[in-house]
Amino acid sequence: MLKFYNREKEIALLREIEERALNWGEMTMLIGRRRVGKTTLLRNAFTSNTVLYFLVTKKTEVLLCDEFVRIANEKLSLSLGDFQSFAKLLKSLMIQSKTRHFTLIVDEFQDFAKINPSIFSEIQHVWDWHKDESKINLIFCGSIYSIMKKIFEHSKEPLFGRLTARIDLKPFTIGVTKQIFSEFNPNYKNEDLLAFYMVTGGIAKYMEQFLVNGAFTKKKIFASIFHDDSYFIEEGRTVLIDEFGSDYGNYFSILMLIASSKTSRSEIESIMNTSIGGFLDRLENEFGLIKKIRPFGAKPGGRDVKYRINDNFLSFWFRFVYKYRSSVEIGNLDYVRDIVERDYETYSGMILERYFRTKLIEEKQFSDIGNYWNRKGENEIDIVAVNDMKKRLVFYEIKRNANKINLSLLEKKSATIAGQYPDYTVEYAGLSIDDM
Repeated sequence: MLKFYNREKEIALLREIEERALNWGEMTMLIGRRRVGKTTLLRNAFTSNTVLYFLVTKKTEVLLCDEFVRIANEKLSLSLGDFQSFAKLLKSLMIQSKTRHFTLIVDEFQDFAKINPSIFSEIQHVWDWHKDESKINLIFCGSIYSIMKKIFEHSKEPLFGRLTARIDLKPFTIGVTKQIFSEFNPNYKNEDLLAFYMVTGGIAKYMEQFLVNGAFTKKKIFASIFHDDSYFIEEGRTVLIDEFGSDYGNYFSILMLIASSKTSRSEIESIMNTSIGGFLDRLENEFGLIKKIRPFGAKPGGRDVKYRINDNFLSFWFRFVYKYRSSVEIGNLDYVRDIVERDYETYSGMILERYFRTKLIEEKQFSDIGNYWNRKGENEIDIVAVNDMKKRLVFYEIKRNANKINLSLLEKKSATIAGQYPDYTVEYAGLSIDDM
């Protein structure tokens, strides 16, 4: 296993919340996509005080209560009795918490929606009645964005407005990703780092899968993905099937097309031969899987929009695994790997652009960072970055090969935008794989 890295801000916040819970009840929602490291974070955040960890699995509520009661009795040295309802067990625990402080983590909380849909209103009643006198640090953890957000953030839901804190756990930053990769492979080449970033995107579990198996090079990374019994072949389906439910076919098709550079609504609709506005809206706002991109400087409501998948691994999975699922299903993974090798230069070039854009965002030097293209889809500029306070405007061209960077052409393409910032210092820069 990987040792525990980073997460200092999240741990500090969780401990601050725990400190507040010494005086009154705290209810926190911790969300994040599967494999990002939520459970590991919680295990490392609370090391001294009493912690109860309940994992909601696909059992009946009665069986879950039996399991949870055993955990509570052991951790709290109690004999709570039998419960057939989680809400009644929670009530008993909140009564206990009036005289002693402890943390209760309920992991994969959203799965209660299938076990007992009325449970959220029952929990609301228990919480409202006992929270003021309680000293419980209650953490609801979940990995299905759409359901967790509905439970806690839709105004008609019973637990709306009850949260005292919310944490959205993100993948590791580029800085941490590089730190971890370099510890395992001190003499890494940038090409290997790019391949590692391309398929992990900073997701802890994926990084661990490669690193503990010694897959430090581009070749070994691809070999780890495309082989019989690979962890990764079914991973995209595993992560998303519960999110999308019976509509997964339409969502998967849209994501596959976006990953294959069909990034406008009109392009996708012409291929699918159906309206997809509602699907795109939910992918962006409910599931948090795609982002709407407009040209730098465009008005927020402008129609010139492209879509981008936020998650590196899912982008890779839809571009190569799901798209060629017929070959995957007959076990011809060598064929799919050959396609990855064939398309690698082009695809990794797009990921390199994402790498530098993300890096600039993480460095917090600019007030706005974006891409640019004109109405004809021409004069594309990889990155435009502006610092309004320092009156600084920077245009970046990104190429895998530094020899292909043409700054004089970049200056010509940037003339229209630069003219809109007459009193700004304008810079032109090239970034390549050598600059990673």
